[in-house]
Order: sequence, then C-alpha cells, then structure tokens
Amino acid sequence: MNLTVDFKDEQEIYEIRVAMRAVVRKAIFNTLVYEGFDKDVEVSVTFTDNEHIKELNSQYRNKNVATDVLSFPMFDDFSTALEYDSLPLGDIVISVERAALQASHLCHSLYHEVAFLTVHSTLHLLGYDHETSPDDEEEMFRKQREIMEIIGF
Repeated sequence: MNLTVDFKDEQEIYEIRVAMRAVVRKAIFNTLVYEGFDKDVEVSVTFTDNEHIKELNSQYRNKNVATDVLSFPMFDDFSTALEYDSLPLGDIVISVERAALQASHLCHSLYHEVAFLTVHSTLHLLGYDHETSPDDEEEMFRKQREIMEIIGF
C-alpha cells in the first residue's frame, strides 16, 4: 500500500512541524493496516483553528460549534470504493486549537491528541460511525484504542 497525504495548514496559532505531519501519516497508515487495507490511498489533511472548523461544522452538520475533527469521506457507500486501485479516501480537518485544549485537559501531548483524532477520522473515512448505535460506538472506540496502542500512544 502506498499512502499519499496532502497537508494544508490554514491556522496561525501553532507551528505544524515535520514531526506533526509524521504522526498524522503514521496514524492514517496504521489505521489502514489494522483494517487490512491494501490499496493505494490518498488522504487530504487540513490543520485549522476553532473559527474555521466551527464554520465547516455549521455548514456540513448544522452544528454551530467548534469541534475537534471533521471527516469528509469521498464515498457515501464505502463498498463501491473498493473497486478502485488507487483510492482517494477523503478529507480530514483537525482544529489544532481544540486539540491542544483537549490534550491539556487529558494531560497528554498535542501529538497524542492529533494522532487520536486522526485515527478517529480515518475510521470515519472507512465507513465507521459511532453515532449510529451503541454497538457501533463500542466497536469504533475499541478499534481506536487498539490502533493507538499499535502506534505507541
């Protein structure tokens, strides 16, 4: 599997270093490996601030609040995506501002929080949804914990 990650930095609060990009790439790659994914994949990752993610959350989810991460899958029905040899999986938007606040409250690093949000969002891109039922929530959160252990967090 070849993984291409296109990064955008649309915020000015935190400097996004090479190490942060590496953590994101590692989180995406290991989530795909965990799920047994063997296709070439493209993912877009945008680092933003609370103001911009609030606008996106309002526009796409009718929730007028800042959130930590948004996922925009390329496919509504992920089973149709499996027909492609090289798959544009979708877009991940992370509020670094919100991630930093959450990391502080949870007493872990910003890198840890961004890795977690990336794993969470990548699972959404793969079709998982914790909001559909308690069983789906339990399955997705279990996978998140296991993947975070694999990548060392």
